[in-house]
Amino acid sequence: MAMSSTGSFYEGWRALASDASAVTAPLYEEWSIRGQCQTLHRCFNLPVTVDEKTTRRPARGAASNPKNRFESISVEWDPESGEPEPHPETEYLEDASRSIITRNDSPDVGFERSLNPYRGCEHGCAYCFARPTHEYLGFSAGLDFETKIIAKRNAPELLRRELAAKGWEPTPLAMSGVTDPYQPVERRLRITRGCLEVLAETRNPVIIITKNELVTRDIDLLGELAAFEAVAVCVSVTTLDRELAGKLEPRTSRPHRRIEAIRALADAGIPVGVLFAPVIPAINDFEIPKILEAVAGAGAVFASWVMLRLPWAVSPLFQDWLERHYPDRKDHVLSRLMEAREGKLYRAEFGKRMRGSGELARQTSTMFDVARRRAGLDAKGPSLSIAHFRPPEGAQKRLF
Repeated sequence: MAMSSTGSFYEGWRALASDASAVTAPLYEEWSIRGQCQTLHRCFNLPVTVDEKTTRRPARGAASNPKNRFESISVEWDPESGEPEPHPETEYLEDASRSIITRNDSPDVGFERSLNPYRGCEHGCAYCFARPTHEYLGFSAGLDFETKIIAKRNAPELLRRELAAKGWEPTPLAMSGVTDPYQPVERRLRITRGCLEVLAETRNPVIIITKNELVTRDIDLLGELAAFEAVAVCVSVTTLDRELAGKLEPRTSRPHRRIEAIRALADAGIPVGVLFAPVIPAINDFEIPKILEAVAGAGAVFASWVMLRLPWAVSPLFQDWLERHYPDRKDHVLSRLMEAREGKLYRAEFGKRMRGSGELARQTSTMFDVARRRAGLDAKGPSLSIAHFRPPEGAQKRLF
């Protein structure tokens, strides 16, 4: 197919293949339109042309599509067929949700309400605990999770409606509790920004969890919320090793860019902290002191951590990732993880699933707490205020 600006398009591909966060905004716009998939045109009326001869592809976290545990039929690639192994492009599909705020009843997380602008996540983190949620949609937790992205285009309108409802009691919202609100397509669709505009208007508090420097784009809105003690940003930093990050979290911002994002947020007066999640024994656990020192130097004020979680299909996917990238360490990593999970690779009980139990969990917790205090970081983020909440414009008329 014909394609203009071929040089800049290939430059974008080359940059993305080596560093997903190095793509400039114009290059990213061109790549996301031309290089991803024609589904953008079908769902969102965006102009799309695709060069079928493109050979360099950004990495994926998963290497396959394991069977959906809720489905009786699955499709598998036959390596003996003589056909090349498929490399799926990213598809963006429309979501038909009628509500956006979800309730959480887990005592292990620090929020009761959350909103997720997207289902699935193109970041493709090999360890992502949210992968099994894609199975509820009939997809696989593997490549489907990172290539079939459900975009909630009407999320800002739904949020406005729910904040205007008679029964709404202002409370901090987490954005998001499942998939990253600043994954690559947010640069174009701006759904997360639309939600932040509603939150800034209403001054409803929000805590943002992300591993993408794109969060700095919205410093203007975050600053408005910060003026009313109604925002905190938690940047996920799992390693300072650029090579490891490229394997573990292939399509998100590289570590140095996340550190710079923390610095930019802190300089703008926005409370920012770090989430070291997940801690992976024998892969990144030894980086805890160095990472906390780095984020504190950039202006972070709080830090927390989560032990690697491998629910359902995540376990075989992550084991396959270990086999592909660290075969010499695979058995040791799994053995150490089982030590922290009472002899299993995963335990789902409240109070244990986030940090594990046993001697390894205690050692990790002690090391993290010592490093955190030494870096001058708090264990928890700031308390967010609901005192300044105001209903969306025009909502008062609907109350009577």
